Amino acid sequence: MIKHLFLIWGLLAALTAEPVLACTSAVVSGKVTPDGRPLLWKNRDTDYLRNHVAYIKGEKYNFIADVNSANFPALKEAWMGTNSVGFALMNTQSYNLVEVKDGEERGAANGRIIYRALEVCATVEDFCHFLDTISKPSLIEANFGVIDAQGAAAMFEVDYYKYTMYDANNPKDAPYGYIARTNFSFAGEANRGAGYVRYMEADRVLMRASATGGITPQGIFNDLSRSFRNGMLDIDLKNGKFNRPQGSGWFVDQDFIPRNSTSCSIVVQGVKPGEKVELTTMWTMLGYPPTGIAVPLWVKDADRLLPPMVCWDKACAAAPLSDWSLRLSNNVFCYNQGMGTNRYLNWEKLYNMENNGYMQQLVTVEAEVFRRTCLLLDSWRQQGSIDSQEMQKLYQDVEALVRKVYTPLMEQ
Repeated sequence: MIKHLFLIWGLLAALTAEPVLACTSAVVSGKVTPDGRPLLWKNRDTDYLRNHVAYIKGEKYNFIADVNSANFPALKEAWMGTNSVGFALMNTQSYNLVEVKDGEERGAANGRIIYRALEVCATVEDFCHFLDTISKPSLIEANFGVIDAQGAAAMFEVDYYKYTMYDANNPKDAPYGYIARTNFSFAGEANRGAGYVRYMEADRVLMRASATGGITPQGIFNDLSRSFRNGMLDIDLKNGKFNRPQGSGWFVDQDFIPRNSTSCSIVVQGVKPGEKVELTTMWTMLGYPPTGIAVPLWVKDADRLLPPMVCWDKACAAAPLSDWSLRLSNNVFCYNQGMGTNRYLNWEKLYNMENNGYMQQLVTVEAEVFRRTCLLLDSWRQQGSIDSQEMQKLYQDVEALVRKVYTPLMEQ
């Protein structure tokens, strides 16, 4: 316990050391998923916590994507999405690929690149060509994860002039069938950047799951997006030792995968080669993941059928789903007595021995969302296409479930 106290004091001295843009991500080959479909995951950290999902009619392909509610569509930026031909793309900011000049914004073009690539790329090969032909210096500093409808899955580490590609289907690049990234690049300068502790945790969870073919969207949300394990401290808040009466019920938000700056967590579940690309599913959790619920979205009919809870709403200047989650997270990060204190989290609010913490109640509803959705997905895969009427009914039912659980929690 004394060792832990010294480590925690050290963390308190470095509360502002890690950059805000601190995403955690992975691209997973279909070779190590139980159904053979590739996965693309991102926990997004940003200054722009209020997000929504937008439908964009692109130059070649239409797409849905997570966007900043504050500056979209004025800025054509997207931060993760999938398009009408099953191409999906996300990024994490890297901090060790480029020596930026004073006053220069890191990765200034990252969001614009995702937006543009989603509207013109159909495959990982197309994305390679896209990176080859854009003007240089590109103002990119990022790790880009990509999957497509042909089963390709790759991670690109990109700087102003060049990129390094890692193929998740190639054992030389990905011996366990997945590639995880946080905020440093393997091709960059060693021991610089950020997110090494988060990377180690993501790698630990994914390696174990890949050995049994057990990497799934639901597993990613439960074991990664909502992870409260810190490998450096050798602790897991979920073991109960930090809850009352053994502990105070409070802890410091440092190097967990979900952070107080997390705006969403998304898993795109691709298709098997030969399946209709419209079956590509974007499982979307807006807001702080421990106070969020993942819901399924599809590009098909997204111009008219996307559920209102993920779309921009003038009343809350974001998607309602984002707003609901962030309102609960404000009760978790509720200590504001002086500078830096917003990094303390009220763990008892999220998770407790009475099993009524926000996270514990919301995960139960999310499990029902997955159950209902997976039954329909199995049916659609067998018939070869999405039934729009069934999709619309699912959206309505899921929104009713989600609203029902959030309403009393926000009134407490």
